[in-house]
Amino acid sequence: MAVRTALFDLDDTLFDHRHCAQAALAGVHASHACFEALDQADLERRHAHILEELHLEVLARRLELDAARVERFRRLYQWAGLEAGPELAAATAAAYRDAYVAARREVRGAAALLAAVRRHMTVVIVSNNLLAEQQAKLRHCGLDRHVDVLVVSEQAGVSKPDPRIFEIALARAGGHRDDAVMVGDSWTNDIEGARTAGVRAIWFNPEGKTPPDPGVATIRSLEPAGEVLRVILGLA
Repeated sequence: MAVRTALFDLDDTLFDHRHCAQAALAGVHASHACFEALDQADLERRHAHILEELHLEVLARRLELDAARVERFRRLYQWAGLEAGPELAAATAAAYRDAYVAARREVRGAAALLAAVRRHMTVVIVSNNLLAEQQAKLRHCGLDRHVDVLVVSEQAGVSKPDPRIFEIALARAGGHRDDAVMVGDSWTNDIEGARTAGVRAIWFNPEGKTPPDPGVATIRSLEPAGEVLRVILGLA
């Protein structure tokens, strides 16, 4: 059956969140003695863990976004051995945010791939995040012009890997699970979530990790667009 709807994750599939976070954390690492004494890779791992915990709280509407950003750095300072006051945590959060925004970029090849895919099918973004945040990323990277539908968990009321968010995305796109495909980097959220919803999945795996299920198609890069398109179309 011809593929009519292509679902894509956004962060670390089309938008280079990891690069932005690393660039912003480099400034944090150099901002205080308690961080300078730590290995930056350890700092990045701890920051990512705290971010994920608080991100879930924001998506569940139990915590406001700005408060979550300050709390993230209060916890990061605490992990590094310093009890930071509200002013220090807020200043660090603001500096991180400014650096993150300045570093925004697409995953290499994302725009060209979306342009190629959209000539054949409807392009849908399915993301666990806030609407305004994801809209800003798409606009900044020039990806918005290649996207037909944007579905975020904030509006949908459910998050990946819940199959309902994929069903909502397909309904909004006028698509069907039998002629759709999902491309994403998170095995749990994107691959398992899509398969539970009955959607064929393609794992974006730039680090070359061992797939939990070798039967799932895998791509290491979004380039060249023509080759990735063949995988999406089920021709390779």
